[in-house]
Amino acid sequence: MSTAPYGLPGPPAGHPAPPLERPELPAGMEPTPVGPQWKAWTAWVALVGGFAAAIAGALIIGIVAAGFGASLESPPPSVNILATVVQDLSLVGAAILMARTAATPHPWDFGLRPTRLWPAVGGIALLLVSFFIATAAWVALLGIKEPSETLPKELGADDSTLALVAVTILVCIIAPLCEEFFFRGYFFTALRSWRGMWPAALITGLVFGAIHAGSADPAFLVPLGLLGMGLCLLYVRTGSLYPCVAAHALNNSIAFGVARHWGAGGTLALIVGALLTITVVFALVRMISGPEPHPPAVARG
Repeated sequence: MSTAPYGLPGPPAGHPAPPLERPELPAGMEPTPVGPQWKAWTAWVALVGGFAAAIAGALIIGIVAAGFGASLESPPPSVNILATVVQDLSLVGAAILMARTAATPHPWDFGLRPTRLWPAVGGIALLLVSFFIATAAWVALLGIKEPSETLPKELGADDSTLALVAVTILVCIIAPLCEEFFFRGYFFTALRSWRGMWPAALITGLVFGAIHAGSADPAFLVPLGLLGMGLCLLYVRTGSLYPCVAAHALNNSIAFGVARHWGAGGTLALIVGALLTITVVFALVRMISGPEPHPPAVARG
């Protein structure tokens, strides 16, 4: 038998010492991995590439629609809705393509993994309440009107029932899924490998607010930027994209229901429908891809 330092018995000769176990950290202090170490520059390439593909897609849709007699100056709701869907899908595609430059990505690399329910619910509630308070304070500080949802009207939600249903699905389901996949699942994760969590969250929040310049009043881009930053922190805290998508869908559904004057009952029905649909999408993704082989530990408490 060999002897270890300080006179303690060591492992038998010819046998390696067992690996040291990592000591358990205090509650709430465990690191929460939120994806692989993608290069920070790929975040910007994905952003530019995603919007370039979106512009190209919108042009193609417009040209095809013009061939069927649609006006390019005042396109019908179907053209605007399709162009917006293409934009969201282009961001998702750009994230996946850039992720593939490092290795074959899996859904959990973008944060599509389960997390603990009640900490996630608490995080969502804290984020949305903080966002609503910050928005109210910003409105009072600037002395401006409450924010109004202009995007549904621009997309033609008032033109027909079919258009209203399509815009509802786009705003409350497709946008939260695609934007969270890109901004938190890829953009923030890639930037985090550069200077850490806080600079990455700040930059992601700024970019997230800026991309809504075409669909929101410029005065409200600051609260949207804070929301984008808060969603990054929620992602880090839970280690999962699920709470971020849920929070995003909740916010959009509430804003949409209020803007359409659907009342508490109609807005609640919209929230439940959006969250159930998103849950089904996540379940299908998990069923197709299978569970994560070695899920990381999530922060507790």
